[in-house]
This record gives sequence, C-alpha cells and structure tokens, in this order.
Amino acid sequence: MADTPETLQQTPLHDRHTALDARMTDFGGFAMPVQYTGIIDEHMAVREHAGLFDVSHMGEVVVRGPQAFDFIQQLVTNDLTKLYDGRALYTVMCNEAGGVVDDLLVYRVHAEEYMLVINAANRTSDVAWMRAHNPMEATIDDRSDDIALLAIQGPEAIDLVQSLTDEPVADLKFYHFLEARDGGFQGIDWALLSRTGYTGEPGLEIYCYAADAPTLWDTLLEAGEDAGLKPAGLGARDTLRLEAGLCLYGNDLDDKTNPLAAGLGWLVAFDKGPFIGKEALQEIKAQGPKEKLIGFVMDERGIPRSGYALHAPDEDDAPIGHVTSGSQSPVLEQGIGLGYVRNEDALTTPGATVHVMMRGRPRAATVVKPPFHT
Repeated sequence: MADTPETLQQTPLHDRHTALDARMTDFGGFAMPVQYTGIIDEHMAVREHAGLFDVSHMGEVVVRGPQAFDFIQQLVTNDLTKLYDGRALYTVMCNEAGGVVDDLLVYRVHAEEYMLVINAANRTSDVAWMRAHNPMEATIDDRSDDIALLAIQGPEAIDLVQSLTDEPVADLKFYHFLEARDGGFQGIDWALLSRTGYTGEPGLEIYCYAADAPTLWDTLLEAGEDAGLKPAGLGARDTLRLEAGLCLYGNDLDDKTNPLAAGLGWLVAFDKGPFIGKEALQEIKAQGPKEKLIGFVMDERGIPRSGYALHAPDEDDAPIGHVTSGSQSPVLEQGIGLGYVRNEDALTTPGATVHVMMRGRPRAATVVKPPFHT
C-alpha cells in the first residue's frame, strides 16, 4: 500500500513548509517540499541570489572511539588520511563487487569522532551495512532523528550567514567546517556550518539539533529577504545538481554501478590499504569499465527522462545505454542529461553525438563534460 501523508515521516520544518503552501511529496519516506513558488523561480534564485533548502531527511551517523578511523578507512573508498579536524570529504561505500552502497560525506570532528552523512532512502540499510562491517567495534550512533540540516546556497549565501554570526564562516574553504557551541550561532546549543553543497553554487550546509531548526529557518529567511533569498524545494535541488553534473543515488549510482564507470575514480584510493570492494575495483580498472557515465545536451527539442534509451547515430536499431537523469536546464533552456553508454571513445568523448529515443524517435544530443551551466 502506498504511503499517505499521515504515514510519512516529517522533518522538524514540516509546519513551515505547509504554512508556505509548499507542494509536498514522498521522498525517501519523508513528506518533503517539491516546490514553493515554482521550480524555475527557485532554481534561478539559487543561481543568481540564494535559496534555502530543508534537507533534514538526510541521515547522520556519528562514529566514535579509538578504532573510528580504522573502521571508516576500510568502509569507504577515499582516504581518510586527507582529513584533519574541521575537514570533510566526499566518498562512496562499495560492496565486495565494487557496486556503490551509498555516496556520503565524512566529517572529522576530532581523531576519535566522525560524522557520516548518508542518503535518506538508504539510512536503514546503510546503518545495517556499517554494523555488519565493523570488526574494529567502533561506536556507531545513528543520530538522524536528532539532527536537522538546512542548506543555504547561492552567490549571496555565505555573506548572508556571515552577517548573522561572529564565527568566521566566510573564511571556510570548500569541504571545511566549523562548530559553534553554547549559543555561538544565533543562540542555539550547537551548529555545524559546512562549506559544502549540492547545487554547483557557493554556500553552506548547517547542521543543528532538530528542535532549533524552525527558529533557524525563520531567522535565515528574514535576514535574506532583501538579498533575494527564497525557500527552495526538491525540484530545484534536482535541476541544480543536474546542471552541476552531480550524481544522485538511485538514479546515477546504485549497488550495480561502480565509481569508476560513474566518473568517480578520483574517490578511490587504491594505495591506502584494504577497503571493501578494492579487489573488484582493481579488476575493473585493469580491464576498463564496460560502461561510462556521460553528460549530454539535447540538440533537438525534447526533455530526456530517466530510463530513455540511448543509441549511437549509426545504431538506432539497438540501445547502447540509457538515461539515468534528465531535465530541462533552466539556465540553458535546453534538455540536459546523464546516462550510461558503452565505454567507447566514439560515444564518450565530448563533442560526440548520441541519440535519445523519445516516443520511438531518435533525437540528437551532444556529449559534454559537466557542469552544464558554466
């Protein structure tokens, strides 16, 4: 039976969304806002000014103890030795076959405490995976229900937040963060301000206790009114991340795809020692992945959608891959997409032509290297 609004989980900001007449939908088992004023309006607000997102559906797992580093180091593909207190990294967890269990952020609070931020739909399975692959017996604490997450993104975002605090947020480098405790940020007990995002624009992701999220949401919207800040929903979040060429788990990544095929080989540190999936990924690297994720821009009218077949111009009788993410780009005013195709230079090199099958008709698109919007 499909979930109803009454059975879906709610974020701490649910009442704020309904008060703004947001259009709500089920996403990862949560009632989440798709849009407020409209996807294009919210998208362009982020590109030109700033947008405020509720992403409290994301999961936060705190890992502690003397074995925390060793546990995470063998759990993920990236190299935790890159981290120091106040630094984060993007990575993936893989299964033994090299498939992506999830993509995630890892924050180093200190040498024996890390926070892992995971996708909402994968929360239960991710935590189970972590517990099943914890021979070091690190402490794994799922704090997802206690922590809210607000993302403020766009050219005006960092200056806007800096105007609300004495903490040096404007000095944060990409993938760095600071913690404000005991009222240091807007009087709330704890906030982690992270120079990260999912839009291709500068901005911050702000973690706080769930009880403090509504007040913080109100404060940010009020402070940003003159700067053009608007609340933005999942619809704009998706078109923004697609224009930026960022993968979405469940579309462009899953447990049957591997990071090398997805163009995320830079997340795989083969020289760091053992990690889950290393042997399989070494074999894939040696042989070359069978398929590759490409970006493309439509040359003809039409919007590519997930699942549409991709063809080579001289092979319209048989697909060479499929679209994993697609939409109309509000900036380009053209259809754009990501998709997997056979790993051949003639199909994956920027400038190559592929055909997207729409209603049984091939429509030409040009392969480009994302981001699409710059």
